[in-house]
Amino acid sequence: MDFGLSEEQEMIRQTVREFAEKELAPRVDEGEEKGEFPWEVIHKAADLGFLGATIPQEYEGSGVDSISAAILIEEICRTWAGISTIVHVHNSVCCWPLNHFGTKEQKEKYLPRLARGEIIGAFTLTEAEAGSDASNVKTKAALDGDEWVINGSKQWISNGTVAGVFLIFAVTDGEVSDPKRKPISILIVDRGAPGLKIGKPERKLGQHAGVTAKSLTFEDCRIPKENVLGKVGEGYKMGMVILDQARIGVAAQGVGLAQGAFDEALKYSQQRVQFGQPIAKFQAVQWMLADMATEIEAARLLVYKAAYLKDKGARISVEAAMAKLAGGEISMKAANLALQIHGGYGYTKDYPIERIFRDSKIIGIYEGTNEIQKLRIASELLKK
Repeated sequence: MDFGLSEEQEMIRQTVREFAEKELAPRVDEGEEKGEFPWEVIHKAADLGFLGATIPQEYEGSGVDSISAAILIEEICRTWAGISTIVHVHNSVCCWPLNHFGTKEQKEKYLPRLARGEIIGAFTLTEAEAGSDASNVKTKAALDGDEWVINGSKQWISNGTVAGVFLIFAVTDGEVSDPKRKPISILIVDRGAPGLKIGKPERKLGQHAGVTAKSLTFEDCRIPKENVLGKVGEGYKMGMVILDQARIGVAAQGVGLAQGAFDEALKYSQQRVQFGQPIAKFQAVQWMLADMATEIEAARLLVYKAAYLKDKGARISVEAAMAKLAGGEISMKAANLALQIHGGYGYTKDYPIERIFRDSKIIGIYEGTNEIQKLRIASELLKK
């Protein structure tokens, strides 16, 4: 058993870290204050191949392995969580499904443009009554000649205000392998499709630069018949596969945020003097640092294990859920402890930990809450 990274994976980490230090760190505070999509930064990320991480080289992507893809997200998130969400959503729940389930024609049409950053990808599952209960989708699509006609609405769409292509979950006609499930299909909808209306940006606690559309509305929205991803009626089954592998990226975000919080806490504790010595000399602070460091490393290993198994073709429902749960919990715990170490200063915008604290909360919510991950893990354990 080898816990070491390959030379290529170490090189990717170094490349992303240098990008983060040079391009992200100087912009993060202003970028989060503005809350606008950072096109300049995203185009630079595309030039380095970050937007094509899950796209094969034949379609102009970088086609890295899953551990490298996790490292990419971890290192970006360590500096600027909002950018990591943009890159993660684009790669994990748009590019990856298109490459994994798409036809040759679909891949040729979308993947090169996605890899170059000419268009940004988005994934639209959530509705008012369909979030954790992913099977309760109400948006419908019906065939009318050579077109699908879509009616319904979605909410909380990451990248939604700027995306050039959306993967939409809708109830359609068609047989399903599980008769207990609705015949849900995944449809590919281009920005500008007639009948598609994109809502305003959501106002959020954190990750302001990672823009989220409040809604997508479909009013007799028409798309070509061939814009079905995979098999008609098998969207729910495909969606669970998509979300399993995508949770690795969210888990990597949690590790990145936690590492960023730890870095700030360690630095501050060595600089802040009280009672004649740096507060890092006090056992209470040392224990906080030790707890953070240990749990961050444990979460990181869960992320890399899930990514490793994904590339081996193994079923990763439990491993991805464990990684996502660990990432969600340590990101919030580390942010909280790091803020405590900063004391009153940590509650102000003068130090990065205030932003990290706000950014961390969402990790345990989106792409499956912590509670859903526990249910998923437990259901597998109870089968044994």
